[in-house]
Amino acid sequence: MSEIFKVIKKEKQAKLGRVKTVHGVFKTPCFMNVATAGAIKGAVSSLDLKQIKCQVQLCNTYHLHIHPGDEIVKSLGGLHKFTGWKGPILTDSGGFQVFSLAKIREIEEKGVFFNSHFNGKKIFMGPEESIKIQSNLGSTIAMAFDECIAFPSTYSYTEKSCERTLRWLERCKKAMESLNKQQDTINKNQLLFGINQGLTFTDIRKKHMKQIVSCNCDGYAIGGLSVGEPKEDMFNVLEEVVPFVPCNKPVYLMGVGTLQDILNAVSLGVDMFDCVMPSRNARHGNVNSWQGVLNILNKKYEKDPNPIDYECGCVVCKNHSRAYLRHLFKAKEMLAFRLCTIHNLFFYNNFLEKIRESLKKRRFYEFKERFLNVISKRI
Repeated sequence: MSEIFKVIKKEKQAKLGRVKTVHGVFKTPCFMNVATAGAIKGAVSSLDLKQIKCQVQLCNTYHLHIHPGDEIVKSLGGLHKFTGWKGPILTDSGGFQVFSLAKIREIEEKGVFFNSHFNGKKIFMGPEESIKIQSNLGSTIAMAFDECIAFPSTYSYTEKSCERTLRWLERCKKAMESLNKQQDTINKNQLLFGINQGLTFTDIRKKHMKQIVSCNCDGYAIGGLSVGEPKEDMFNVLEEVVPFVPCNKPVYLMGVGTLQDILNAVSLGVDMFDCVMPSRNARHGNVNSWQGVLNILNKKYEKDPNPIDYECGCVVCKNHSRAYLRHLFKAKEMLAFRLCTIHNLFFYNNFLEKIRESLKKRRFYEFKERFLNVISKRI
């Protein structure tokens, strides 16, 4: 493929851009909606994604490998046909789940042996296996297999882990190049993103980013943040590391998802985000508004005829009241999860659209100043 990422406008470090893929173009900064097992929790289907302004769907390599199995997904035409979503899909490598869900695991140079959280079955996953699974899924963007280091870890272990992750990236790249040449490969234009690790050790982070950039990936992710470290440390890492990513490659900050964090990260040059937070919060009655976060379960909303937010524009705010949403939760109706999830995901996608509009007008930092201390406060 020709040019994949292009910066359209820049305001200080913040960028307005676009990513060109075989499954369509998406604009950045963007928020990717997390559909772990091919569906967003909260009874939201791929068919709903268009109306909530979703650009990219993110699916989970580990979970889809465990069930229904990537070979089954491949036999059914890949994730796009399987889920019904026609736009870009990013699949993670499975690395985070291997290291966070597996109770027993053995890390070796060739990969990781672990027990499935689903049925206890012993499984092996290494760079080649991860890329093979993602190729079977036929995603638009595949992530390189990495070790997501536990926080805290020692400097010595972090350094050795990053060296291994670099070697794994080199193997991922070779595996993808081979798979993309095979006749039965679903997406021969699959893109590969490398992942930067190093916890909060900025010297390790910078060295590792330089190393993975030398592998000439299609984009670069920053992983292993928002795992318990202080916020200021996370933003210090971004400030130190993002400048080492070439301007023609997108920067993806993995798993970071408060609106406040997104504003700060955009100002440091990050282009892509994902997080389960908006859907998880929705299932607990916490909904976003331009004034802050509401807990719709609070008794004060029992007779409230207002929408969650008059400025929102989503189908939920156009048709339902706070009182009705509260009633659905109290009545234990599944519709409560669905409506609040649709609202939160629309709000996130709309919020990123507003960020892009502000960048287009070179007024992002005004937008950030206006909403930074408002958007995540609890009402």
